[in-house]
Amino acid sequence: MSASPIGAERAGSPSQGVARPRRFLAAGTPVRPRVGAGTRRHRAGPRMQRRLARLARATVDSPVAVTREEPGEIAAGLETVLEHARRGLERLTPEQAVAAWRGGALLVDIRTSEQRAERGALPGAICIDRTVLEWRLQPGGRHSIPELAGPDTQVIVVCRQGYSSSLAAASLRSIGLQRATDMIGGVEAWIEAGLPLSDDPPDVRR
Repeated sequence: MSASPIGAERAGSPSQGVARPRRFLAAGTPVRPRVGAGTRRHRAGPRMQRRLARLARATVDSPVAVTREEPGEIAAGLETVLEHARRGLERLTPEQAVAAWRGGALLVDIRTSEQRAERGALPGAICIDRTVLEWRLQPGGRHSIPELAGPDTQVIVVCRQGYSSSLAAASLRSIGLQRATDMIGGVEAWIEAGLPLSDDPPDVRR
């Protein structure tokens, strides 16, 4: 009588594989992972060990790196950035901005289209989106507007309330427009001063 398939498997040659008896562990016994022929143990080299050591020291010695800033701290940081941006700016009142524009300065409105539609357009202003401001007003740049005669051109940046305009003016100064400045109070101050607004379509440069 021929042997059963199970018996043949147990009595098979080494090439066919020999069934190994199963071992059962008692409940609660920890199981250690086996390291077989296809498993490699990786050990960090000296260079990686030094990196890990520096990272561990930085994590322990620098708790600020893993803490979150409170809203008050963020506001204080913004005030510091704004104060630094306004250093060296000869900021203008709305009346002074009008006089400078009549004398040849460029009045640049960086408000959004929604803000212009809500409050009105400034007469004589060139509207440039904040995202492309530096490219349109780069002295000698390929994408600059033709009204920019050179680095000595006075540029007056206007926003809604006079905060973003200060940061934008400081950025323009950093690329060579040393006479770039902004208007105190923005368009809100313009309206409060009783200066006129324009009903004409805004001069938008893209």
